[in-house]
Amino acid sequence: MSDNQSTSDKLLLATIDLMAEKGYDGTTTKEIAVAAGVNEVTLFRHFGTKQKLLESAFSRYHYAEEMTKLFNGDLTGELHSDLLIISRTYHKLMNRNKKLLLIAQKGSSNLPQEVYQEAGRHPQHLKKLLTSYLISMSEQDKVMTSNPELQAQAFMWMNYGAFVSKSLNAKEDFPEDWLEEFIEESVRLFARALTP
Repeated sequence: MSDNQSTSDKLLLATIDLMAEKGYDGTTTKEIAVAAGVNEVTLFRHFGTKQKLLESAFSRYHYAEEMTKLFNGDLTGELHSDLLIISRTYHKLMNRNKKLLLIAQKGSSNLPQEVYQEAGRHPQHLKKLLTSYLISMSEQDKVMTSNPELQAQAFMWMNYGAFVSKSLNAKEDFPEDWLEEFIEESVRLFARALTP
């Protein structure tokens, strides 16, 4: 890892940590630089603005690239097992990126539109991947699709709803194995509904 890459990563991680705690408006570039162990001039040289720094954090640490790799190499063409892999990977990545989602929630009205566009790129990309997957499976007569884009959206909302309920709602106490049971049951139902 080069010094520039290391400095960039430190700045991005410091941004995520501080903004998850204090929100976008409550975090200064000076605080980010101090937390990353660099001076503020270095921050501006690497990213230019606080907004560009947060956009870069969403770009670098969200899930579009990893999900693309999953769809391009780890799926087997068997609907039930593929949906299990997709769901488990999604939840693992979303849990890892929980702080990014907290930033978006805390700054809901104050975040620059460009940050929301970058954050929204990831679910849009996943929806395209899922839609293409369902179309391909339908062409192989492995899936019944009436509206693959809507079915992809439903699968995503089901998983996102579970993530929000479990990970971002600290008021409810979920059993330790709740998420795995949810994934298995929801995938079983979804796969059954789409299997010819």
